[in-house]
Amino acid sequence: MTATRRAGLGLLAAVVLLAVAFAVPQLADWEVWPRAPRSMSDLAIPPLHGLWDPKLFGPGTLPAVALALLGWRYAAGLAARLPWRRLLAAAYVAALAWMLALALVDGEPGLTRVLGNDVEYLQTAREVDDVGELVRTYVDRIPLSAAPDNWPTHVAGHPPLALLFFVGLVRVGLGGDLAAALVVVVLAAATAPLVLATVRVLGAEAAARRAAPFLVLTPAAVFMAVSADALFGAVAAAGLLCLALGATRGPTSARAGAGWSVLAGLLLGCCVMLSYGLGLLGFLAVAVLVAGRSWWPLPVAGTAALVVVLGFAAGGFAWWEAYPVLHDRYWEGIAADRPASYWMWGNLAALIVCSGPLLGAGLAVLGRAAWRAERVVVLLAGAAALAVAAADLSRMSKAEVERIWLPFVPWLLLTTALLPERWRRWGLALQLVFALVVQHLLYTSW
Repeated sequence: MTATRRAGLGLLAAVVLLAVAFAVPQLADWEVWPRAPRSMSDLAIPPLHGLWDPKLFGPGTLPAVALALLGWRYAAGLAARLPWRRLLAAAYVAALAWMLALALVDGEPGLTRVLGNDVEYLQTAREVDDVGELVRTYVDRIPLSAAPDNWPTHVAGHPPLALLFFVGLVRVGLGGDLAAALVVVVLAAATAPLVLATVRVLGAEAAARRAAPFLVLTPAAVFMAVSADALFGAVAAAGLLCLALGATRGPTSARAGAGWSVLAGLLLGCCVMLSYGLGLLGFLAVAVLVAGRSWWPLPVAGTAALVVVLGFAAGGFAWWEAYPVLHDRYWEGIAADRPASYWMWGNLAALIVCSGPLLGAGLAVLGRAAWRAERVVVLLAGAAALAVAAADLSRMSKAEVERIWLPFVPWLLLTTALLPERWRRWGLALQLVFALVVQHLLYTSW
């Protein structure tokens, strides 16, 4: 079967999955609880944790449409021609502008409503006056039975470094809803350049250039502005870039390789302390080392990551003690009401919403021919797909995954580099229109 035919079937499968996932709960009157019972309404739209909220126009509409048109017309050409450093700079600026424009379709609340929510980190961060005490008592406040002292949903659902990041913003005067949101967006915009740089370091610059428009002008931008998970994704991308540098520099310069490997371990160790699910970055870390043809950084990076985890344990928060407690809280709450018979595949439909339907085409062309042509892309995208599959099959995440998938989406979208040129041309238009439609029709919770 030709790559074009496989891509077509993959795109069709993605569209069908989306249609079925949105239609089944409505047509079958199937209550799948995408939102907490207290916030349910007839406008809920599983498989997303959001609401049906059509709007024709907002402050960010014209900039978003203009960026989409300019991106469709010029992005591929610029990605192919620009000198590498200029390409990375342009990718960062364009990604930042795209996220801001989409968020501002809803006006300033499009930036502030997420972090300003009482189940998020920022309100709790403003109340913290003793960091040491926070870490020491963190596990004790996870259970729902700790009420009224239990942590809000997102604080309880993550290790303490996520909350500590926002505590830091509060301490330096950036603890307002808008200020914190802008910090998150500014950092999250670095994700695409970091992923592209990783692919180039591993020897696949041509593939990185082909994929660049899809990583920068991604539908995931709807959810990246301003989800804390987008920040986690940027940290993860930075860690994997450092690991790639350690793998490729180590054989020629031990000092440089060791330095990059230590930094990679520290960043990836921080990821584990930002989100329990980011332990699945291990799939991508192994893929980076295989693509870099070196296991040299593994003991160095592993030791550095362990220092982060054990450092928190010494302060009073042991990851291995906290996770079972969180598991119990999760199943005491709404998770028990969310049927796995829907969410096992509804989660994957949410991934398509987050990444855009062209992901189906990209994943469909993975195979022997792709391996021969672009080994690095197949390794990285395949590892990200394994991470998503492991997260889904574990059933720890049922619903609300459009934000949880954010750290893995850019690595999955590398598959767009494997598509035929004609597919990439109109495929980018599809992705851009899809992002605009999602932003203008839905009230997204992240």
